[in-house]
Amino acid sequence: MTDPSLLEFAWPLPRGVRAACTTRLGGVSAAPWDSLNLGAHVGDAPQAVADNRARVRSLLQLPSEPCWLNQVHGVDVVDLDATLPGGRPPTADAAISLTTGRPCVIMVADCLPVLFASRDGARIGAAHAGWRGLAAGVLEKTVAALGAPGELTAWLGPAISQEHFEVGDEVRAAFVGEDAGAAAHFTPNARGRWQADLVALARRRLAALGVAEIHGGSWCTFADPGRFFSFRRDAGGGRMAALIWKQ
Repeated sequence: MTDPSLLEFAWPLPRGVRAACTTRLGGVSAAPWDSLNLGAHVGDAPQAVADNRARVRSLLQLPSEPCWLNQVHGVDVVDLDATLPGGRPPTADAAISLTTGRPCVIMVADCLPVLFASRDGARIGAAHAGWRGLAAGVLEKTVAALGAPGELTAWLGPAISQEHFEVGDEVRAAFVGEDAGAAAHFTPNARGRWQADLVALARRRLAALGVAEIHGGSWCTFADPGRFFSFRRDAGGGRMAALIWKQ
């Protein structure tokens, strides 16, 4: 039986590549970060975060400590093969690696985590695709850094669903202004605002880049408080993590 700290999902990966996504269960943090909070920037006790990260590393038998990024809803991509271990966390919203033993990790609590692997297992990556980063091109930057998009496979993790993701005109304009077809993924609501389908918008952008094999994208963080943190639902709270590594 799968540990409740980990999300069960199917993603056919090449030999030597592993991926995982945590839930909110099985950690040591007190409310409102209960209990497997992995974010060190949300007000949780530092020791609790350290203990939770150690639990994840042990549970997954990670080859090294992941490079926990300082995520800012931007488009910068860090090459972990050129990043010295033990330094300050890089400010970036995506990471790539071609080296065994360097896990890429993205923290989320409504934003969409996107993991990448090349079919030959040589290249891996992870991107943080909230609406700001998605609209600004974080997936395009990550795919460009990995190269050969037609050989990539992608996995979309838990994120806020269209039913619960209400946005204003400025969010819709950020997407539709450069891609008129993106309008199909915004539905007007009774409050004069829009329900945005973050997962569909990500799928659209990946397909346009030539990434044809896309998995996941079926979980709503907002609608499942038992398993997932949700920033919008809880006005804060903890962070989950999606990870990919070569072993």
